[in-house]
Amino acid sequence: MGQLCGRCMQLLRDFIGFVQRMSSDLVQGIKECLTLISKCSCLKQNSSKTRQLYKPILQPHERVTAEEFLQHIETDFEMSPLGKDPLEALRTLSFSENPGLQQSAALYYLHMSQHMNIPLPVEHLEPFYALLRSADLEVQQMSSLSLVNFLLEGNIDKELVVQMGLLEPILDLLESEDPTVQCNSCACVMTLAVSESNREAIGAARGVTPLLSLANSYDPRVQQNAVGAILNLTQSDKIQEVLCKEGALPVLALLLESPDSEVQYYSCAALSNVAANVQHHKALLRPSDRFLLQTLISLLSSPVDKDTLACAELLQSLGTLLAAHKTDPVIVGHTACIIKNLSLSKNHQRITESCCVEGLLQTMLLTDTQEDSLRYVTSCLAELAKQEGAMLHMVQWMDEPLTKCLVRLAGQLEHPEPSFHAASVIQHMIGHEKMMLLWKHHIGEIQAYLKNFLTHQEVRFQQLGISTFCRLRADPEFSLAFGKSQMAKLLEQVRQQTEETQELLRAAMCHEDS
Repeated sequence: MGQLCGRCMQLLRDFIGFVQRMSSDLVQGIKECLTLISKCSCLKQNSSKTRQLYKPILQPHERVTAEEFLQHIETDFEMSPLGKDPLEALRTLSFSENPGLQQSAALYYLHMSQHMNIPLPVEHLEPFYALLRSADLEVQQMSSLSLVNFLLEGNIDKELVVQMGLLEPILDLLESEDPTVQCNSCACVMTLAVSESNREAIGAARGVTPLLSLANSYDPRVQQNAVGAILNLTQSDKIQEVLCKEGALPVLALLLESPDSEVQYYSCAALSNVAANVQHHKALLRPSDRFLLQTLISLLSSPVDKDTLACAELLQSLGTLLAAHKTDPVIVGHTACIIKNLSLSKNHQRITESCCVEGLLQTMLLTDTQEDSLRYVTSCLAELAKQEGAMLHMVQWMDEPLTKCLVRLAGQLEHPEPSFHAASVIQHMIGHEKMMLLWKHHIGEIQAYLKNFLTHQEVRFQQLGISTFCRLRADPEFSLAFGKSQMAKLLEQVRQQTEETQELLRAAMCHEDS
């Protein structure tokens, strides 16, 4: 048997369509289809007679409607795109079994969705059911896109779309193998899910599972819209439970590491909505090795813009967390790291106005035996102290116990990072009258850590020591104390070492050039 020609392939497609429709004349249709194929020229020589037997599926009334519709498009579209006659024609073409006619209807709707700025009448939603159910890929693409456009422009009532029965075909299109159809159908669900009643309908129709599947799509457009739809669904407590049962939390946690900032934002916001419900906290923290916590911290240190994240409510929550768990080194460390990462996104003013600064200072008094926690806390304070406003706010909270704590930490060189950060905070606070009075109670301890800094192997310690020395020396009492302790002699040694190093470098560079 030879290879089937195009006409016979079309007949086979029609046969498949007959089977799918399960019409009453199924058996007769199969017989006629097989008879036509058997008489085709690709199998026998009597080709001319067989060609005359083949007719495209186009009913007489459909032909007339198509001709009238074409004439309407050419002459009257701008005047009456939503008239009664076009609607009847759209119904006829949309429910036709001929893909070409369905494409015409879908194209008409797409054109309307791109140019119309008035609400789409309810009766125009009916043809969408047939178009979304079409077996033709182009019809699916155009009709789903036009529906997205209508929804985004507010030309269709979102709850009415569900009431008209269009949710089911939209959800079916989520399982399409075509990325464009997937993208459009996800966008439809995302837009529809802004309504509470629609969210419940989507959950009841088992729309969560295909969305979670598409959230892992390799197509960035599909993934963005799928995760955006999930975000809108998380605004419902009922759907949150469904999402958790369907395994959404690990999926969303992994998407926090996506290179796409849109996906990062949608998944983070979705997790935030779920985290607002106490009953889901255990499920959120279930993944091993504190995966979610570590990923959130990593996300905060990424270049993604976080002004939007540092809202007053979040900062208030972080401050409350520090106050309630100030003896827990893990919570204190992670909270301090989050605050620091937020401060890197130019949120200093919001942080200063919150209770976070006070919380960080107070936890410093209680975490002296936990190096990791101290490292995060002092690092955050050192970052904030670089900003004049935040530093002035810190000065307001400083008292003798906090001053003593900072000086002691600066002198603990066995913990180099907390030592350096504490000394950095001290250096930024020099010059304020209140702090100078407090520092004078610890002149000896300050001199001791400055000597260690000046002889430290790391240049950053030496530079911080010199900078602090120069600022403190402007005060008569510190200047007198430095003179008696021969700090000037130590500085001279550092200067000589620096000059020797510079000479060696110049010699090395000259040798390389020659």
